[in-house]
Amino acid sequence: MKVNIYYGGRGVLDDPTLYVLDKMEEVLLELRVNVDRYNIYEHKSSISTLPQTMKDADGIILATTVEWLGIGGYMQQFLDACWLYGDKDKIATTYMQPIVMSTTYGEREAELSLTNAWETLGGLPCSGMCGYVEDLVSFQMNKDYAVIIEKKAENLYRTISQKMKNLPTSNQAVTRSVLRTAQLELTPQESEQLSMYVSDDTYVKQQKEDIEQLAEKFRGLMEKTAAGEETAYVIDFESHFSGIREVTVNYLFIIEGRKKPLCVQVHNGELICHYGQQERTDVYVKVTPNILETIIAGRMTFQRAFMTGEMTAKGDFKTLRMLDELFVFDKE
Repeated sequence: MKVNIYYGGRGVLDDPTLYVLDKMEEVLLELRVNVDRYNIYEHKSSISTLPQTMKDADGIILATTVEWLGIGGYMQQFLDACWLYGDKDKIATTYMQPIVMSTTYGEREAELSLTNAWETLGGLPCSGMCGYVEDLVSFQMNKDYAVIIEKKAENLYRTISQKMKNLPTSNQAVTRSVLRTAQLELTPQESEQLSMYVSDDTYVKQQKEDIEQLAEKFRGLMEKTAAGEETAYVIDFESHFSGIREVTVNYLFIIEGRKKPLCVQVHNGELICHYGQQERTDVYVKVTPNILETIIAGRMTFQRAFMTGEMTAKGDFKTLRMLDELFVFDKE
């Protein structure tokens, strides 16, 4: 039989949980149980890989200390890693005993949190232990407390060896029917590999750099696209401007799908064409990109598009008819 101990405290000398774990480990070793202890604070850069250490364990002990509130950050990260990268099939057959000692208030709530978490993961919880310790020396010298700790270790051994069953709990029902958080469908081998990648700072850093490079690339493409939109049709109007009339007229083209209107200004035979707004407009033209491209290709005139209703306009219609004289789009 093998039991793994996962300690989620900070490892300080006066931590009562360490004393409890030492006593339990002595009893388990006397019962010829192989015991491995993992101090999570020593693996804080690779917590995501710790669930893989449960592969050959028949049972585990989740131990933590309530120093001010709750089970602590290290234990919470370990449970998160079990949810994200742990082998759920293996967890489903693994017994867990919660051990919580407190130097303040909240040991019962913390023990319940560990039990609920393990049940939600699909594991098999067994009777745990929690206690409040005001003075560590008095706690260590109390023989009655030592007996209680030893009995809890024996109870864990008995539960695992006899494969005791638990009654169904609402946590398990909720997990099956409600708590269906979207997860990647990965095999245990793929989960292990993913957890190793996540714990590899170099790999994560490289991934972040790659994402930044891709973001920069797409940002550049978007800027080019935006720049292309700012010049779309402008070159067509400029290259086909006849310049034969000494007139001053202002057209405003509202092109469907464009955020800004296209301003076409002719002042004494000179053309100014840009996207934006202008102070004075003689003719407002509303047109779709398809019709405008048909006109530019020389397959239709502005006058014909207006007469057939494919282009609408408002303003001086004499100025509108002038468009076909100012801009000569020959069919190629």
